[in-house]
Amino acid sequence: MSRRSSSELQLSSWNSKPQGFFPPRGPTTMAAAPNSVGAPSASESNSTVEPLSPTKAKDDFTVTAPTFPEGGLQAWATVAGAFLIQFCGFGYTTSFGVYEDFYKREYLTQSSPSAIAWIGSINAFLVPSGGLIAGRLYDRGYFYHLIIAGSLLLSFSLFMLSLCQPQQLYQIFLAQGLGAGLGAGATYVPSVAIVSHYFKKRRALAMTIVAAGSSLGAVVHPLMLNNTLRSHLGFGNAVRASAGLVSGLLLIACFLMRPRLPPPAANPPLWKSLKRFSRDGVYILATLGMTTFTVGFYFPLFYLQLDAITHGVNQTLAFYSLVILNTSSFVGRVTPGFFAQRVGVINIIIAATGCGAVLLFCMIALKSVASVIVIGIIFGYCAGAFVTLMAPLIAVLTEDIGELGLRMGVTFGVVSIAGLVGPPLNGALLTGHYVWWRPALFSGLMALIGFFLFVATAVVSQRRAATSRQATSVAAGEVVGEKPPAAVGAANRATSNLEVVPADDTVET
Repeated sequence: MSRRSSSELQLSSWNSKPQGFFPPRGPTTMAAAPNSVGAPSASESNSTVEPLSPTKAKDDFTVTAPTFPEGGLQAWATVAGAFLIQFCGFGYTTSFGVYEDFYKREYLTQSSPSAIAWIGSINAFLVPSGGLIAGRLYDRGYFYHLIIAGSLLLSFSLFMLSLCQPQQLYQIFLAQGLGAGLGAGATYVPSVAIVSHYFKKRRALAMTIVAAGSSLGAVVHPLMLNNTLRSHLGFGNAVRASAGLVSGLLLIACFLMRPRLPPPAANPPLWKSLKRFSRDGVYILATLGMTTFTVGFYFPLFYLQLDAITHGVNQTLAFYSLVILNTSSFVGRVTPGFFAQRVGVINIIIAATGCGAVLLFCMIALKSVASVIVIGIIFGYCAGAFVTLMAPLIAVLTEDIGELGLRMGVTFGVVSIAGLVGPPLNGALLTGHYVWWRPALFSGLMALIGFFLFVATAVVSQRRAATSRQATSVAAGEVVGEKPPAAVGAANRATSNLEVVPADDTVET
């Protein structure tokens, strides 16, 4: 025979019975027990009804939902810092088209376009895929560790790139592909996710501003590199000047950003989280849509400048083709945030990916100055809208903000596979004879598949929302006493089986 206190017996009864049927004792704040007609009694009307959270301790039934300032000096300083991180990280990655052209025609002339593309594709793979680890560490409270370590590694790798010698593909691959990719990958997801600490209603706007940093970087870096790589400075000094700019901005960003909310008290094992994510159909469709569209997304970023030059377009204009594309992309990243809440994030992504797929097919006919400008402007805007709404879409589909970092990390980790395989496949289809219609057709088809997956995401999301509203309506009817008779009977049976024991008594078992 063992003896248990009344508090232990009551806690055992709470865990074994449906929540909301435990009769309150004194001023304890928990859900009141319904009576036979579904309404609380007079004595229960004074008790405070608060939501319950399974992540809290068993003896703590009060939960305070986090509040969001939706602005303020520190909030916008954090947005500015995250903007600079994106400018220096993913913004440098999407400027690789300048290096692709320079390496192929001057610095790595003995290497094929596909081999050179592996440098940029590994970098493009590591930046978002690093979020699989960085997102997990961010959820555990290691924000500063990731931002500082990633910034140092990115800066160091770019300075090492300036020391690489001509025709030494492996040196450039290690510095620019691996080193810079790992550094930017450590900062990518934390710099986006930290914005969610300060904004909820305006989260889409804040995240689009942050994402616009990479587009602005993809404008500034090509301008700077195209005007310095072929100048009297030479490769080494040109890259060192670029690395100095990146290092200074990263230092400012580290001082601007501040986390606001504590990390979640409980972090479930990674495999359990992945198993739960795999049952979320809308999340899976959105992730697959991002992945397939991204395969085609990188084709203009890596090859537009080379495509224009090989088709006889004026070299000066060809050098500015990526600037035109990324300037339009900057506009495309900023503007959706102002009407995303009204129009819907998924609807904007559907329009952007559909238009982008058509323009990728149009690159088969790229042969003149006008075609370069038109494709650069329109595709740049669509690509900017797509990239800037990737993170907000995941945030919209995430019900628990405590796992946002991990969800973003998993999604970007899968999407990064597209950045890994897309450019080399396009380079292999292109061949050394520059058969441009092959990679354009391949990229357009992959983008079109992504468009249809986003349409499916919208359909399934609407159905889930309708089901959720219906369930909420049923639950609201039960609260006011409109339960079906079977439900009322079950509630009465559950409460009748509980025995209230004074706190000072003990019970024989």
